[in-house]
Amino acid sequence: MGKQGLRFSVFTALCCMVLIATAAFPATIAQEHQPPEREFGDWLVSNLNAEPSTLNPLTSTDAYSSTINAHIYESLLRRDPKSLELVPELAERWEIAPDHLTYTFHLRKNIKWEDGHPFTAKDIRFSFDRIKDPKVDAAHLRNYYRDIEKLDVIDDYTVRFRYRVPYFLALSFCGGMPIVPAHLFKEGENFNTHPIARKPMGTGPYKLLHWKTGQEIALVRNENYWGEKPALNRIVYKIISDPTVSLQVLKQGGLDEMSLRPIQWEKQTQAKRFEENFKKIGYYAPRYSFIGWNSSNPIFADKRVRQAMTMLVDRELILKKILFGLGTVISGPFYVNSPEYDKSIEPLAYDPQAARALLKSAGWDFAKGGEVLQKNGRPFEFEFLFTAGSKFGEQIATMLQENLKDIGIKLHPRKLEWALFIQKIEERSFDACTLSWAMGWESDPYQIWHSSQAVEKGSNFVGFKNEEADKLIEDARKEFDPEVRRKLYHRFHRIVHDEQPYTFLFTTKELTVVSRRFENVRIYPMGISSLYWWVPKDHQKYRD
Repeated sequence: MGKQGLRFSVFTALCCMVLIATAAFPATIAQEHQPPEREFGDWLVSNLNAEPSTLNPLTSTDAYSSTINAHIYESLLRRDPKSLELVPELAERWEIAPDHLTYTFHLRKNIKWEDGHPFTAKDIRFSFDRIKDPKVDAAHLRNYYRDIEKLDVIDDYTVRFRYRVPYFLALSFCGGMPIVPAHLFKEGENFNTHPIARKPMGTGPYKLLHWKTGQEIALVRNENYWGEKPALNRIVYKIISDPTVSLQVLKQGGLDEMSLRPIQWEKQTQAKRFEENFKKIGYYAPRYSFIGWNSSNPIFADKRVRQAMTMLVDRELILKKILFGLGTVISGPFYVNSPEYDKSIEPLAYDPQAARALLKSAGWDFAKGGEVLQKNGRPFEFEFLFTAGSKFGEQIATMLQENLKDIGIKLHPRKLEWALFIQKIEERSFDACTLSWAMGWESDPYQIWHSSQAVEKGSNFVGFKNEEADKLIEDARKEFDPEVRRKLYHRFHRIVHDEQPYTFLFTTKELTVVSRRFENVRIYPMGISSLYWWVPKDHQKYRD
Protein backbone atom coordinates (compact mmCIF):
# COMPACT_ATOMS: atom_id res chain seq x y z
CA MET A 1 0.00 0.00 0.00
CA GLY A 2 1.25 3.41 -0.54
CA LYS A 3 -0.51 6.39 -1.74
CA GLN A 4 -3.36 4.01 -2.30
CA GLY A 5 -3.48 0.34 -1.63
CA LEU A 6 -0.45 -1.61 -0.55
CA ARG A 7 3.22 -1.06 -1.18
CA PHE A 8 6.14 -3.42 -1.12
CA SER A 9 8.66 -2.71 1.61
CA VAL A 10 12.12 -4.12 1.31
CA PHE A 11 12.74 -6.58 4.10
CA THR A 12 16.03 -5.13 5.37
CA ALA A 13 15.16 -5.33 9.01
CA LEU A 14 11.42 -4.96 8.86
CA CYS A 15 11.93 -1.21 9.24
CA CYS A 16 13.71 -0.26 6.07
CA MET A 17 11.76 2.81 5.04
CA VAL A 18 10.84 6.03 6.69
CA LEU A 19 7.48 7.49 5.77
CA ILE A 20 6.16 5.60 2.80
CA ALA A 21 2.86 7.42 2.37
CA THR A 22 0.79 4.43 3.36
CA ALA A 23 -1.87 6.39 5.14
CA ALA A 24 -3.83 6.41 1.86
CA PHE A 25 -2.81 10.03 1.26
CA PRO A 26 0.53 11.79 1.36
CA ALA A 27 0.79 14.29 4.16
CA THR A 28 0.60 17.92 3.15
CA ILE A 29 1.29 21.07 5.09
CA ALA A 30 -1.41 22.18 7.52
CA GLN A 31 -1.15 25.29 9.66
CA GLU A 32 -2.11 23.45 12.84
CA HIS A 33 1.11 21.41 12.58
CA GLN A 34 3.36 24.43 12.03
CA PRO A 35 4.50 26.18 15.22
CA PRO A 36 4.64 29.97 14.82
CA GLU A 37 8.32 30.12 15.76
CA ARG A 38 9.53 27.78 13.02
CA GLU A 39 12.44 29.02 10.91
CA PHE A 40 13.07 28.37 7.23
CA GLY A 41 16.25 26.88 5.84
CA ASP A 42 18.50 23.80 6.05
CA TRP A 43 18.19 20.35 4.47
CA LEU A 44 17.16 16.92 5.65
CA VAL A 45 19.53 14.22 4.39
CA SER A 46 18.01 10.75 4.64
CA ASN A 47 18.65 7.47 2.86
CA LEU A 48 16.93 4.93 0.65
CA ASN A 49 17.99 1.29 0.74
CA ALA A 50 17.35 0.97 -3.00
CA GLU A 51 16.44 3.07 -6.00
CA PRO A 52 12.77 3.60 -6.89
CA SER A 53 11.60 1.62 -9.88
CA THR A 54 9.71 4.64 -11.22
CA LEU A 55 8.34 7.95 -9.96
CA ASN A 56 5.20 7.70 -12.06
CA PRO A 57 2.59 7.62 -9.26
CA LEU A 58 0.15 5.51 -11.28
CA THR A 59 2.56 2.68 -12.06
CA SER A 60 4.84 2.64 -9.01
CA THR A 61 4.36 -0.19 -6.51
CA ASP A 62 7.34 0.06 -4.15
CA ALA A 63 7.80 2.00 -0.94
CA TYR A 64 10.82 3.88 -2.28
CA SER A 65 8.76 5.53 -5.01
CA SER A 66 6.03 6.30 -2.52
CA THR A 67 8.50 7.97 -0.17
CA ILE A 68 9.56 10.41 -2.89
CA ASN A 69 6.15 10.95 -4.46
CA ALA A 70 4.53 11.79 -1.12
CA HIS A 71 6.38 15.12 -1.25
CA ILE A 72 5.64 15.88 -4.91
CA TYR A 73 2.09 14.74 -5.68
CA GLU A 74 -1.22 15.43 -3.98
CA SER A 75 -4.77 14.09 -4.10
CA LEU A 76 -8.27 15.52 -3.81
CA LEU A 77 -8.36 14.64 -0.12
CA ARG A 78 -5.75 13.72 2.45
CA ARG A 79 -5.84 11.94 5.75
CA ASP A 80 -4.89 14.25 8.58
CA PRO A 81 -1.90 12.62 10.31
CA LYS A 82 -3.15 13.51 13.78
CA SER A 83 -6.91 12.93 13.63
CA LEU A 84 -6.85 10.43 10.71
CA GLU A 85 -9.94 12.16 9.34
CA LEU A 86 -10.26 12.82 5.62
CA VAL A 87 -9.81 16.53 4.99
CA PRO A 88 -9.67 18.72 1.84
CA GLU A 89 -6.50 18.95 -0.24
CA LEU A 90 -6.86 19.64 -3.98
CA ALA A 91 -10.63 19.54 -3.49
CA GLU A 92 -12.13 22.21 -1.26
CA ARG A 93 -15.32 20.26 -0.50
CA TRP A 94 -17.28 17.15 -1.50
CA GLU A 95 -20.74 15.56 -1.32
CA ILE A 96 -21.77 11.91 -0.90
CA ALA A 97 -25.16 10.66 -2.07
CA PRO A 98 -27.27 8.84 0.59
CA ASP A 99 -27.02 5.58 -1.38
CA HIS A 100 -23.18 5.74 -1.32
CA LEU A 101 -23.05 5.50 -5.10
CA THR A 102 -22.20 9.08 -6.09
CA TYR A 103 -19.26 11.20 -4.90
CA THR A 104 -18.94 14.80 -6.09
CA PHE A 105 -15.75 16.84 -5.59
CA HIS A 106 -15.36 20.60 -5.99
CA LEU A 107 -11.75 21.53 -6.79
CA ARG A 108 -9.75 24.48 -5.57
CA LYS A 109 -9.26 27.06 -8.33
CA ASN A 110 -5.83 28.38 -7.42
CA ILE A 111 -3.78 25.20 -7.95
CA LYS A 112 -1.02 25.00 -10.53
CA TRP A 113 1.31 22.24 -11.57
CA GLU A 114 5.00 22.83 -11.04
CA ASP A 115 5.36 24.27 -14.57
CA GLY A 116 2.58 26.81 -13.96
CA HIS A 117 -0.13 24.97 -15.90
CA PRO A 118 -3.53 25.07 -14.10
CA PHE A 119 -4.76 21.96 -12.31
CA THR A 120 -8.28 21.12 -13.48
CA ALA A 121 -10.78 18.30 -13.75
CA LYS A 122 -9.09 17.28 -17.02
CA ASP A 123 -6.16 15.96 -14.99
CA ILE A 124 -8.51 13.82 -12.90
CA ARG A 125 -10.25 12.52 -16.01
CA PHE A 126 -6.93 11.65 -17.68
CA SER A 127 -5.51 9.94 -14.57
CA PHE A 128 -8.68 7.92 -14.01
CA ASP A 129 -8.71 6.77 -17.64
CA ARG A 130 -5.07 5.68 -17.38
CA ILE A 131 -5.74 3.69 -14.21
CA LYS A 132 -8.64 1.91 -15.94
CA ASP A 133 -6.61 1.26 -19.11
CA PRO A 134 -5.46 -2.41 -19.11
CA LYS A 135 -2.37 -1.41 -21.12
CA VAL A 136 -1.15 0.71 -18.22
CA ASP A 137 0.88 -1.03 -15.50
CA ALA A 138 -1.56 -0.05 -12.75
CA ALA A 139 -3.12 -3.38 -11.82
CA HIS A 140 -2.43 -2.67 -8.14
CA LEU A 141 -4.63 0.46 -8.39
CA ARG A 142 -7.18 -0.72 -10.94
CA ASN A 143 -8.92 -3.11 -8.59
CA TYR A 144 -9.87 -0.26 -6.26
CA TYR A 145 -11.67 1.56 -9.10
CA ARG A 146 -13.26 -1.46 -10.75
CA ASP A 147 -16.78 -0.62 -9.56
CA ILE A 148 -16.81 2.98 -10.79
CA GLU A 149 -19.08 2.89 -13.81
CA LYS A 150 -18.62 6.52 -14.79
CA LEU A 151 -16.62 9.63 -14.04
CA ASP A 152 -18.46 12.81 -15.02
CA VAL A 153 -16.55 16.05 -15.57
CA ILE A 154 -19.21 18.61 -14.69
CA ASP A 155 -16.95 21.56 -15.40
CA ASP A 156 -13.26 22.46 -15.04
CA TYR A 157 -13.53 22.34 -11.26
CA THR A 158 -16.17 19.70 -10.54
CA VAL A 159 -16.04 15.91 -10.96
CA ARG A 160 -18.49 13.19 -10.01
CA PHE A 161 -17.68 9.50 -9.51
CA ARG A 162 -20.59 7.09 -10.00
CA TYR A 163 -20.35 3.57 -8.54
CA ARG A 164 -22.20 0.46 -9.69
CA VAL A 165 -22.28 -0.92 -6.15
CA PRO A 166 -21.45 0.64 -2.77
CA TYR A 167 -17.84 0.40 -1.59
CA PHE A 168 -16.95 1.22 2.00
CA LEU A 169 -13.64 2.81 0.96
CA ALA A 170 -15.06 4.75 -1.99
CA LEU A 171 -14.40 8.18 -0.50
CA SER A 172 -10.84 7.21 0.41
CA PHE A 173 -10.00 5.98 -3.05
CA CYS A 174 -11.84 8.61 -5.07
CA GLY A 175 -10.35 11.30 -2.88
CA GLY A 176 -6.95 9.65 -2.76
CA MET A 177 -6.57 8.77 -6.43
CA PRO A 178 -3.06 9.61 -7.68
CA ILE A 179 -3.23 12.41 -10.25
CA VAL A 180 -0.76 13.25 -13.03
CA PRO A 181 -0.65 16.38 -15.25
CA ALA A 182 -2.62 15.53 -18.42
CA HIS A 183 -0.94 18.28 -20.46
CA LEU A 184 2.42 16.46 -20.35
CA PHE A 185 1.13 13.45 -22.26
CA LYS A 186 0.64 13.17 -26.00
CA GLU A 187 -2.11 11.09 -27.53
CA GLY A 188 -0.97 7.58 -28.40
CA GLU A 189 2.33 7.58 -26.50
CA ASN A 190 3.26 4.74 -24.15
CA PHE A 191 2.20 5.80 -20.67
CA ASN A 192 4.38 3.18 -18.96
CA THR A 193 7.60 4.55 -20.46
CA HIS A 194 6.78 8.26 -20.30
CA PRO A 195 9.62 10.54 -19.04
CA ILE A 196 7.52 11.39 -15.97
CA ALA A 197 8.91 8.17 -14.53
CA ARG A 198 12.23 10.01 -14.06
CA LYS A 199 11.00 13.60 -14.05
CA PRO A 200 7.90 13.81 -11.86
CA MET A 201 5.79 16.96 -11.89
CA GLY A 202 3.27 17.55 -9.14
CA THR A 203 1.36 20.21 -7.24
CA GLY A 204 2.96 19.45 -3.89
CA PRO A 205 5.31 21.23 -1.48
CA TYR A 206 8.50 19.83 -3.08
CA LYS A 207 9.74 19.22 -6.59
CA LEU A 208 12.53 17.08 -8.01
CA LEU A 209 15.91 18.82 -8.14
CA HIS A 210 17.90 15.88 -9.49
CA TRP A 211 18.05 12.11 -9.61
CA LYS A 212 21.63 10.85 -9.78
CA THR A 213 21.30 7.17 -10.52
CA GLY A 214 22.84 5.02 -7.83
CA GLN A 215 23.76 8.05 -5.73
CA GLU A 216 20.93 10.30 -4.58
CA ILE A 217 17.53 11.83 -5.22
CA ALA A 218 17.17 15.47 -4.15
CA LEU A 219 13.96 17.43 -3.68
CA VAL A 220 13.78 21.21 -3.37
CA ARG A 221 10.95 23.24 -1.86
CA ASN A 222 8.35 24.37 -4.37
CA GLU A 223 8.38 28.14 -3.81
CA ASN A 224 5.16 28.49 -5.81
CA TYR A 225 3.33 25.92 -3.70
CA TRP A 226 -0.33 26.84 -3.24
CA GLY A 227 -0.48 25.86 0.44
CA GLU A 228 1.57 26.41 3.57
CA LYS A 229 5.21 25.92 2.59
CA PRO A 230 7.43 23.49 4.48
CA ALA A 231 10.38 24.95 6.40
CA LEU A 232 13.16 22.75 4.98
CA ASN A 233 14.76 23.92 1.74
CA ARG A 234 15.68 20.46 0.55
CA ILE A 235 15.16 16.79 1.28
CA VAL A 236 18.00 14.64 -0.03
CA TYR A 237 17.83 10.84 -0.19
CA LYS A 238 21.20 9.12 -0.48
CA ILE A 239 20.92 5.67 -2.01
CA ILE A 240 22.83 3.32 0.31
CA SER A 241 21.83 -0.34 0.19
CA ASP A 242 23.94 -1.57 3.12
CA PRO A 243 22.47 -0.52 6.49
CA THR A 244 25.87 -0.94 8.14
CA VAL A 245 27.31 1.65 5.76
CA SER A 246 24.28 3.89 6.31
CA LEU A 247 24.87 3.92 10.05
CA GLN A 248 28.54 4.76 9.55
CA VAL A 249 27.58 7.66 7.27
CA LEU A 250 25.02 8.83 9.85
CA LYS A 251 27.56 8.81 12.67
CA GLN A 252 30.01 10.74 10.49
CA GLY A 253 27.41 13.44 9.86
CA GLY A 254 26.50 12.47 6.30
CA LEU A 255 22.90 11.55 7.15
CA ASP A 256 20.37 13.25 9.42
CA GLU A 257 17.89 10.42 9.62
CA MET A 258 17.58 6.70 8.83
CA SER A 259 15.80 3.53 9.82
CA LEU A 260 17.72 1.19 12.11
CA ARG A 261 18.02 -2.56 12.20
CA PRO A 262 17.15 -4.06 15.59
CA ILE A 263 20.80 -4.86 16.33
CA GLN A 264 21.70 -1.26 15.53
CA TRP A 265 18.93 -0.01 17.80
CA GLU A 266 19.96 -2.27 20.69
CA LYS A 267 23.74 -2.55 20.36
CA GLN A 268 25.26 0.09 18.07
CA THR A 269 23.58 3.38 19.03
CA GLN A 270 23.99 3.42 22.81
CA ALA A 271 27.02 5.70 23.16
CA LYS A 272 26.54 8.94 25.05
CA ARG A 273 27.81 11.01 22.13
CA PHE A 274 25.32 9.35 19.80
CA GLU A 275 22.43 10.06 22.16
CA GLU A 276 23.54 13.69 22.43
CA ASN A 277 23.36 14.10 18.65
CA PHE A 278 20.42 11.89 17.71
CA LYS A 279 16.94 11.03 18.91
CA LYS A 280 15.78 7.41 18.61
CA ILE A 281 12.09 6.93 17.83
CA GLY A 282 10.32 3.57 17.99
CA TYR A 283 6.67 3.06 17.05
CA TYR A 284 4.30 0.54 15.51
CA ALA A 285 2.79 1.15 12.08
CA PRO A 286 0.48 -0.94 9.85
CA ARG A 287 2.97 -3.28 8.24
CA TYR A 288 3.82 -6.97 8.28
CA SER A 289 6.54 -9.19 6.85
CA PHE A 290 6.19 -12.58 5.27
CA ILE A 291 7.67 -15.38 3.20
CA GLY A 292 5.66 -15.93 0.02
CA TRP A 293 5.34 -19.41 -1.53
CA ASN A 294 4.60 -19.42 -5.25
CA SER A 295 1.72 -21.87 -5.64
CA SER A 296 2.36 -22.17 -9.39
CA ASN A 297 5.46 -24.14 -8.44
CA PRO A 298 4.23 -27.75 -8.04
CA ILE A 299 6.19 -28.08 -4.81
CA PHE A 300 4.10 -25.39 -3.11
CA ALA A 301 0.75 -26.14 -4.75
CA ASP A 302 -0.29 -28.37 -1.81
CA LYS A 303 -1.34 -26.47 1.31
CA ARG A 304 0.10 -29.24 3.49
CA VAL A 305 3.53 -28.38 2.14
CA ARG A 306 2.98 -24.67 2.81
CA GLN A 307 1.81 -25.46 6.34
CA ALA A 308 4.90 -27.59 6.86
CA MET A 309 7.16 -24.82 5.61
CA THR A 310 5.68 -22.44 8.18
CA MET A 311 6.25 -25.02 10.91
CA LEU A 312 9.92 -25.13 9.90
CA VAL A 313 10.43 -21.40 10.51
CA ASP A 314 11.30 -20.82 14.16
CA ARG A 315 9.71 -17.38 14.39
CA GLU A 316 9.95 -17.08 18.16
CA LEU A 317 13.69 -17.75 18.05
CA ILE A 318 14.15 -15.26 15.20
CA LEU A 319 12.18 -12.64 17.11
CA LYS A 320 14.30 -13.17 20.22
CA LYS A 321 17.78 -13.62 18.75
CA ILE A 322 17.74 -11.40 15.66
CA LEU A 323 14.98 -8.87 16.31
CA PHE A 324 15.68 -8.48 20.04
CA GLY A 325 12.00 -8.96 20.80
CA LEU A 326 11.04 -5.78 18.96
CA GLY A 327 7.92 -7.18 17.34
CA THR A 328 5.06 -9.67 17.37
CA VAL A 329 4.68 -13.00 15.57
CA ILE A 330 1.53 -12.83 13.42
CA SER A 331 -0.88 -15.31 11.87
CA GLY A 332 -2.67 -13.42 9.13
CA PRO A 333 -3.07 -10.65 6.58
CA PHE A 334 -4.19 -7.70 8.71
CA TYR A 335 -2.34 -5.28 10.96
CA VAL A 336 -2.00 -7.07 14.28
CA ASN A 337 -3.21 -4.04 16.29
CA SER A 338 -6.34 -3.52 14.19
CA PRO A 339 -9.83 -4.96 14.90
CA GLU A 340 -9.72 -6.74 11.52
CA TYR A 341 -6.99 -9.04 12.85
CA ASP A 342 -8.43 -12.12 14.59
CA LYS A 343 -6.36 -12.53 17.75
CA SER A 344 -8.00 -15.89 18.49
CA ILE A 345 -5.99 -17.46 15.66
CA GLU A 346 -2.65 -18.65 16.98
CA PRO A 347 0.38 -18.70 14.65
CA LEU A 348 1.51 -22.21 13.74
CA ALA A 349 4.23 -23.28 16.17
CA TYR A 350 7.73 -24.35 15.18
CA ASP A 351 7.38 -28.14 14.98
CA PRO A 352 9.77 -30.05 12.66
CA GLN A 353 8.23 -33.40 13.61
CA ALA A 354 4.69 -32.33 12.68
CA ALA A 355 6.06 -30.67 9.53
CA ARG A 356 7.77 -33.92 8.52
CA ALA A 357 4.47 -35.80 8.95
CA LEU A 358 2.63 -33.27 6.79
CA LEU A 359 5.25 -33.52 4.06
CA LYS A 360 5.02 -37.30 4.12
CA SER A 361 1.22 -37.14 3.83
CA ALA A 362 1.71 -34.88 0.78
CA GLY A 363 3.94 -37.52 -0.86
CA TRP A 364 7.39 -36.21 0.04
CA ASP A 365 9.72 -38.86 1.40
CA PHE A 366 13.28 -40.11 1.14
CA ALA A 367 14.24 -42.49 -1.61
CA LYS A 368 16.36 -45.40 -0.46
CA GLY A 369 19.71 -44.01 0.63
CA GLY A 370 18.69 -40.47 -0.31
CA GLU A 371 19.36 -37.31 1.71
CA VAL A 372 16.81 -35.06 -0.01
CA LEU A 373 13.05 -35.52 0.08
CA GLN A 374 11.54 -36.44 -3.27
CA LYS A 375 8.15 -36.95 -4.85
CA ASN A 376 7.68 -38.83 -8.12
CA GLY A 377 11.41 -38.55 -8.69
CA ARG A 378 11.52 -34.78 -8.15
CA PRO A 379 13.80 -33.53 -5.35
CA PHE A 380 12.48 -30.99 -2.87
CA GLU A 381 14.71 -28.02 -3.64
CA PHE A 382 13.88 -24.43 -4.42
CA GLU A 383 15.28 -20.93 -4.81
CA PHE A 384 14.69 -18.33 -2.08
CA LEU A 385 14.86 -14.68 -3.16
CA PHE A 386 15.74 -11.69 -0.99
CA THR A 387 16.96 -8.21 -1.80
CA ALA A 388 20.52 -6.93 -1.78
CA GLY A 389 21.18 -4.94 1.36
CA SER A 390 18.58 -6.91 3.30
CA LYS A 391 20.60 -8.21 6.22
CA PHE A 392 17.52 -9.67 7.79
CA GLY A 393 16.47 -11.37 4.56
CA GLU A 394 19.92 -12.89 4.35
CA GLN A 395 19.72 -14.07 7.97
CA ILE A 396 16.29 -15.60 7.35
CA ALA A 397 17.61 -17.41 4.29
CA THR A 398 20.63 -18.77 6.20
CA MET A 399 18.59 -19.97 9.19
CA LEU A 400 15.89 -21.50 7.04
CA GLN A 401 18.49 -23.20 4.84
CA GLU A 402 19.94 -24.96 7.92
CA ASN A 403 16.52 -25.94 9.31
CA LEU A 404 15.39 -27.36 6.00
CA LYS A 405 18.64 -29.24 5.38
CA ASP A 406 18.05 -31.20 8.57
CA ILE A 407 14.67 -32.37 7.29
CA GLY A 408 15.80 -33.16 3.74
CA ILE A 409 15.00 -29.96 1.80
CA LYS A 410 17.49 -27.93 -0.24
CA LEU A 411 17.10 -24.15 -0.19
CA HIS A 412 19.19 -22.09 -2.60
CA PRO A 413 19.42 -18.47 -1.39
CA ARG A 414 19.62 -15.80 -4.08
CA LYS A 415 20.28 -12.12 -3.45
CA LEU A 416 19.02 -9.66 -6.09
CA GLU A 417 19.04 -5.90 -6.59
CA TRP A 418 15.62 -4.37 -5.99
CA ALA A 419 14.72 -3.75 -9.66
CA LEU A 420 15.52 -7.33 -10.70
CA PHE A 421 13.86 -8.70 -7.58
CA ILE A 422 10.59 -6.92 -8.39
CA GLN A 423 10.83 -8.03 -12.00
CA LYS A 424 11.06 -11.66 -10.87
CA ILE A 425 8.07 -11.20 -8.58
CA GLU A 426 5.94 -9.52 -11.24
CA GLU A 427 6.82 -12.18 -13.82
CA ARG A 428 6.10 -14.96 -11.28
CA SER A 429 9.56 -16.39 -12.02
CA PHE A 430 10.38 -17.28 -8.43
CA ASP A 431 9.84 -20.13 -5.97
CA ALA A 432 9.82 -18.30 -2.65
CA CYS A 433 10.69 -14.81 -1.47
CA THR A 434 10.62 -12.56 1.56
CA LEU A 435 8.99 -9.14 1.59
CA SER A 436 6.75 -6.95 3.69
CA TRP A 437 3.54 -5.09 3.00
CA ALA A 438 2.88 -1.58 4.26
CA MET A 439 -0.83 -0.90 4.62
CA GLY A 440 -3.18 2.02 4.75
CA TRP A 441 -5.22 2.95 7.78
CA GLU A 442 -8.26 1.00 6.55
CA SER A 443 -7.98 -2.47 5.06
CA ASP A 444 -9.30 -4.02 1.89
CA PRO A 445 -7.56 -7.33 1.10
CA TYR A 446 -8.76 -7.38 -2.52
CA GLN A 447 -5.46 -6.16 -4.00
CA ILE A 448 -3.35 -8.96 -2.52
CA TRP A 449 -5.74 -11.86 -2.03
CA HIS A 450 -8.55 -11.83 -4.60
CA SER A 451 -8.04 -14.45 -7.31
CA SER A 452 -8.49 -11.83 -10.03
CA GLN A 453 -5.24 -10.23 -8.88
CA ALA A 454 -3.19 -13.37 -9.55
CA VAL A 455 -2.44 -12.07 -13.05
CA GLU A 456 1.03 -10.92 -14.14
CA LYS A 457 2.00 -7.71 -12.29
CA GLY A 458 -0.99 -8.11 -9.97
CA SER A 459 -0.25 -8.08 -6.26
CA ASN A 460 -1.47 -11.64 -5.68
CA PHE A 461 1.90 -12.88 -6.94
CA VAL A 462 1.81 -16.14 -4.96
CA GLY A 463 -1.33 -17.16 -6.87
CA PHE A 464 -3.70 -17.59 -3.93
CA LYS A 465 -7.15 -18.67 -5.16
CA ASN A 466 -10.11 -19.58 -2.98
CA GLU A 467 -13.78 -19.15 -3.90
CA GLU A 468 -15.00 -18.55 -0.36
CA ALA A 469 -12.22 -16.04 0.26
CA ASP A 470 -13.16 -14.18 -2.94
CA LYS A 471 -16.79 -13.94 -1.82
CA LEU A 472 -15.84 -12.74 1.65
CA ILE A 473 -13.62 -10.03 0.16
CA GLU A 474 -16.35 -8.95 -2.26
CA ASP A 475 -19.04 -8.89 0.45
CA ALA A 476 -16.82 -6.89 2.78
CA ARG A 477 -16.26 -4.22 0.13
CA LYS A 478 -20.02 -3.53 0.10
CA GLU A 479 -20.46 -3.62 3.87
CA PHE A 480 -20.58 -0.25 5.67
CA ASP A 481 -21.19 -1.70 9.14
CA PRO A 482 -17.67 -2.14 10.58
CA GLU A 483 -18.73 -4.89 12.98
CA VAL A 484 -20.26 -7.00 10.20
CA ARG A 485 -17.23 -6.33 8.00
CA ARG A 486 -14.87 -7.45 10.75
CA LYS A 487 -16.71 -10.76 11.08
CA LEU A 488 -16.22 -11.32 7.35
CA TYR A 489 -12.54 -10.46 7.68
CA HIS A 490 -12.09 -12.80 10.64
CA ARG A 491 -13.48 -15.67 8.57
CA PHE A 492 -11.19 -14.66 5.70
CA HIS A 493 -8.24 -14.54 8.12
CA ARG A 494 -9.00 -18.13 9.16
CA ILE A 495 -9.06 -19.33 5.54
CA VAL A 496 -5.72 -17.71 4.79
CA HIS A 497 -4.27 -19.15 7.98
CA ASP A 498 -5.36 -22.63 6.90
CA GLU A 499 -4.04 -22.24 3.34
CA GLN A 500 -0.70 -20.63 4.35
CA PRO A 501 0.04 -18.93 1.00
CA TYR A 502 2.43 -16.84 3.10
CA THR A 503 4.37 -17.74 6.15
CA PHE A 504 3.37 -14.63 8.08
CA LEU A 505 6.34 -13.46 10.08
CA PHE A 506 6.17 -10.31 12.18
CA THR A 507 4.82 -6.87 12.76
CA THR A 508 7.83 -5.09 14.18
CA LYS A 509 8.54 -1.67 15.55
CA GLU A 510 9.60 1.01 13.14
CA LEU A 511 13.02 2.06 14.45
CA THR A 512 14.08 5.53 13.34
CA VAL A 513 16.88 7.85 14.36
CA VAL A 514 16.77 11.63 13.73
CA SER A 515 19.32 14.37 14.31
CA ARG A 516 18.46 16.44 17.38
CA ARG A 517 18.83 19.68 15.44
CA PHE A 518 15.35 19.11 13.97
CA GLU A 519 12.36 20.48 15.85
CA ASN A 520 8.70 19.41 15.76
CA VAL A 521 9.53 15.72 15.22
CA ARG A 522 6.28 14.05 16.24
CA ILE A 523 4.88 10.55 16.17
CA TYR A 524 1.45 10.34 14.57
CA PRO A 525 -0.77 7.23 14.45
CA MET A 526 0.62 6.35 11.01
CA GLY A 527 4.23 7.30 11.78
CA ILE A 528 6.34 10.45 11.46
CA SER A 529 6.53 13.03 8.69
CA SER A 530 9.48 15.26 7.90
CA LEU A 531 7.14 17.73 6.17
CA TYR A 532 6.55 19.35 9.54
CA TRP A 533 10.16 19.59 10.72
CA TRP A 534 12.30 22.73 10.99
CA VAL A 535 15.73 23.71 12.29
CA PRO A 536 16.61 26.77 14.43
CA LYS A 537 18.94 29.18 12.60
CA ASP A 538 21.89 28.57 14.91
CA HIS A 539 21.69 24.81 14.27
CA GLN A 540 21.25 24.92 10.50
CA LYS A 541 23.91 22.97 8.63
CA TYR A 542 23.28 23.29 4.88
CA ARG A 543 22.86 26.26 2.57
CA ASP A 544 21.47 26.24 -0.95
